[in-house]
Amino acid sequence: MTTGSARIGSSLKVAIIGAGVIGLGIAWRLAAKGAKVEVFDRGAAGSGASYAAAGMLAACCEAEPGEDALVALGRESQARWPAFAAELRSLTGVDVELRDEGTLVVALTADDQARIHHHLAHQKKLGLPLEWISAAETRRREPHLAGKLAGAVWSPQDHQVDNRKLATALRLAAEAAGAVVHEHKPVAEIAIAGGRTHGLVLADGTKVSADVVVLAAGAWSRGIAGVATEQRPPVRPIKGQMLALKMDPAAPLISHVIWAPGVYLVPRRDGRLIIGATVEEKAFDTTLTAGGLLTLLEAAWRTVPAIEELAIDEMWVGHRPGSRDDAPILGPGPAQGLIYATGHHRNGILLAPVTADAIAKLVLEGATEPAIRPFGIDRFAPPRAAE
Repeated sequence: MTTGSARIGSSLKVAIIGAGVIGLGIAWRLAAKGAKVEVFDRGAAGSGASYAAAGMLAACCEAEPGEDALVALGRESQARWPAFAAELRSLTGVDVELRDEGTLVVALTADDQARIHHHLAHQKKLGLPLEWISAAETRRREPHLAGKLAGAVWSPQDHQVDNRKLATALRLAAEAAGAVVHEHKPVAEIAIAGGRTHGLVLADGTKVSADVVVLAAGAWSRGIAGVATEQRPPVRPIKGQMLALKMDPAAPLISHVIWAPGVYLVPRRDGRLIIGATVEEKAFDTTLTAGGLLTLLEAAWRTVPAIEELAIDEMWVGHRPGSRDDAPILGPGPAQGLIYATGHHRNGILLAPVTADAIAKLVLEGATEPAIRPFGIDRFAPPRAAE
């Protein structure tokens, strides 16, 4: 793919569709290298999946069979997170609260234990730093866990950040580097002629010229016109209901990220306890349902019974951008100058550093980092018929 790297001295113009953590991270890296960057979002910056997420950096404990390349990408991004967070804090003054207490994957019953051990065997083959710990050791780390407990997998390198603070910091960093963020400016189509990208057309008819267009619109990516339907990224919205409870910040019920059957719990420094998340194929439905929230609360209560005394702080719905294989779509699109950075599903926060770095390098140098090579859109192309 030929990008505008040769034109960087004459202000390469890049238009990014989507102002979530992916789009903003790419904007920051590009603007800092001298590109003229504009970001367009259908809503407020950081208000989509970036706002709804829980901020877990779970490259190890979420590893499943068939996802070896995705695990490698997650581990690469995980390694970049400390420097990424430190750089953001230095530039913007915003602490994204990268916490290093680690994660516990809790088994309440013998059946839970058997299922977890099945996954653990595969994870160990990948060389991931995970270990099974006893019920007594699990309770030593988290005294408020349920009375009946089989044990847990301890993941010392799966951490968390505050995703909402991350979105704020990335916007500040991007704008400080010279990027312009346009909120409430939905993009109708990508302008393509003669096999190359020329910019965007906004929903109000405004034309925006650009040498390169980066599609980072998350769950809304497939709805952007300009590319033939069969060549658009196969990304769909996967609904997730979530809620937050209020703990005492001075005496929180839990201090680690906890995965348990049917639920995860993520403690914040301000005392909020994030509980999530349902997984629903309901398109862009934004309804909070009694059944969805009951399922989460019951699973959380079975894991940490003391939550029943906590006040409800917030309830919300988000839409994960899920691809056909639940992995991101990163790399060149079907037209020269069009680049895809979408479909991150449940890993958008985890993969923000590696995506920002790799896509910026692709735009500026035309070089594809080895870590993102398995995630091009060409993997979804139908097989060619035999000659």
